[in-house]
Amino acid sequence: MLSELAIKNFAIIDDIRISFKDGFSVLTGETGAGKSIIIQAVNLLLGSRASADLVRAGCDTAELEAFFDINENSTTALILKEQGLDGSDGLIIRRIVSSAGKSRVFINSRQSTLDLLKQVTQNLAGISSQHAHQGLLKEDNHLGILDEFAGTNDLKDEVNHLYQTIIPLKRKIKELIQSCEQKKKEQDFLEFQITEISEADILLNEDKDLEKKRKSLVNASKIFESVNRFIHDIHDREGSFVERLSFFRNDMEKLSTADDQLGKIAQQLSGTIFDLQDIAGELRDYSSTIDLDPASLEMTDQRLDLISKLKRKYGPSLDAVFTEYESMQQKISQTIEIEKQIKNYEKDIHVFLKEIDQKATDLSEKRKSASNTLSELAKKELKALEMGKAKFEVSFSSQMTKDSEDISTTGGEKIGPNGKDKVSFLLSPNPGEALKPLVKIVSGGELSRIVLALKAVLSNTQSLETLIFDEVDAGIGGATSEKVGLKLKQLSQKNQVICITHLAQIAKYATHQFRISKEVIDERTCTGIVPLAGEDQRIEELARMIGGTNISETTLTHARELLEQASS
Repeated sequence: MLSELAIKNFAIIDDIRISFKDGFSVLTGETGAGKSIIIQAVNLLLGSRASADLVRAGCDTAELEAFFDINENSTTALILKEQGLDGSDGLIIRRIVSSAGKSRVFINSRQSTLDLLKQVTQNLAGISSQHAHQGLLKEDNHLGILDEFAGTNDLKDEVNHLYQTIIPLKRKIKELIQSCEQKKKEQDFLEFQITEISEADILLNEDKDLEKKRKSLVNASKIFESVNRFIHDIHDREGSFVERLSFFRNDMEKLSTADDQLGKIAQQLSGTIFDLQDIAGELRDYSSTIDLDPASLEMTDQRLDLISKLKRKYGPSLDAVFTEYESMQQKISQTIEIEKQIKNYEKDIHVFLKEIDQKATDLSEKRKSASNTLSELAKKELKALEMGKAKFEVSFSSQMTKDSEDISTTGGEKIGPNGKDKVSFLLSPNPGEALKPLVKIVSGGELSRIVLALKAVLSNTQSLETLIFDEVDAGIGGATSEKVGLKLKQLSQKNQVICITHLAQIAKYATHQFRISKEVIDERTCTGIVPLAGEDQRIEELARMIGGTNISETTLTHARELLEQASS
């Protein structure tokens, strides 16, 4: 409940403080006295955007402050607790707006943000102004009103959460499919290249080994002739190195009896002979391995040509070819991995789509069920407000999906973040008239009463503790204003109701009344507010509302009668 409101240097308000109580309070006064400015100040304290032109001329800042009594188990108290703020003694909201356009927010003396302010105050108070009335004409707002009444906001949030999960997932799947398709276009060529390298069966450093082999094959005949000539000269021909050295050795051995030194030389010659015989054997073995087949050279050249071709295509070296081969295999693996990801995401999205279909359908059914109740209750409230012949209905429609990117029910109805329903409030004010959207038919008086009727219906479901009405009496008078006043009085039995009105027929039902006036002090216009505590003060104000500035005994009598009627 709003208990205190202080406004300083705001528009034409210099410095005022208002104490509110529960029940039904009215703010009355001449047109232009500043009544709506007070509502504007409350709007800022509830989280609306501030503007520098609201600061009183000649002042650096405007200061607004409100004190709310809050229930310790309320949503507001829980939010405060989550933010580390103590709400046990109530809630103090303070806003300072500078002439430079900057705004500061304080919640229980701690500087805060506008977003947190909106969270804290969202269940504290609701303002129905002419702007809010016009908002009722926007069909985009009707779904929110219905969900508030139906108590389906939590279910709507679940649908929205699923929607916000599915849409990015669908985009991700689309991106992966496009990527996969692109990779598949490249895949055939990659597989050809992989096969080409794989079938070549290249060995590490094979090109270097083949170059060595080719040199041997090119010189095979020369090598063969030279090797066999060496074998012949060393061992095989008559007078070979081995034979001649054997003669020398034998002579040295014979002479060794005369000189021991010659015996040692004979032994050295024996070692040399054995070494030459080993060399001859190794040369014979090597000679047997020499490839003299011309086809071998041709095969080697072909192999070198193949490797050169692969190096030209895939890299300047065999190492580069092997690296490119591994890279191409990884690209093939990536395609396979993307296909797996797509399948996994499609499994996830299938579950989410099934869930959102069910929840959107449940949400729609709950809304439709609640809409029937809302229509009946609204009709009763309108009847109490002198619109007994009016018909009020909630129209439902949905859109069929056309784009594959849309989320839809199994029946093909498009699901958006708020479900599948499009809702419109329809009204027939008079008998014989067809039901039409509110925007096409309502007058100012009718709209005020529809707003009040809906507020009366929603007051049973909304958690708002304070209801504020600005210009609820627009376009009405006579018996209708009596009904509106009585309805506001009834609303005040469950909620604190604060109302700005120009009609005595409404003001008379108030439990508390404040007169707002303006005067010129030191050549500056100032707005003041006075609580009308006594009966005489209220009668005088009601008389002014009835007859203007010239108050006669007749208007005073009429005012007294109005006050007595309201209390009877």
